[in-house]
Amino acid sequence: MNTFLLPLLGGVLLGLGAALLLLFNGRIAGISGIAGGLWAPASGDTGWRVAFIGGLMLGGVVLAAVRPEVLGAPVLTGVATPLIAGLCVGFGTRLGSGCTSGHGVCGLARGSKRSLVATLTFMAAGAATVFVTRHLVGGAS
Repeated sequence: MNTFLLPLLGGVLLGLGAALLLLFNGRIAGISGIAGGLWAPASGDTGWRVAFIGGLMLGGVVLAAVRPEVLGAPVLTGVATPLIAGLCVGFGTRLGSGCTSGHGVCGLARGSKRSLVATLTFMAAGAATVFVTRHLVGGAS
């Protein structure tokens, strides 16, 4: 597959998965909300969450086995940086009432103005972070 078709296929599969979760389960495919719901699950609410998160992990494992080159070289070694980054992302998703998948995929598809603002905000923050990291503090290129 060329560099255009693989991301297109990924986007179609992501959209299809989000649409099917909403259609059959009445739930938004916001990963932070799905994972967060595992901390204090309601009765009968755990199975689909575990299956969804497990499917994401299994997809990553299959991709690493079949097409490891698309994942690129590991950037970090050690535990501290990913742990701190994960905590920051978790804090941000709580602060923003959702994550990139909930707002950027599902919210925008539903025409949510709040999701549009959230998506523009985290995309701008991501672009600013890359700029600062690469050009101001001399990080990885």
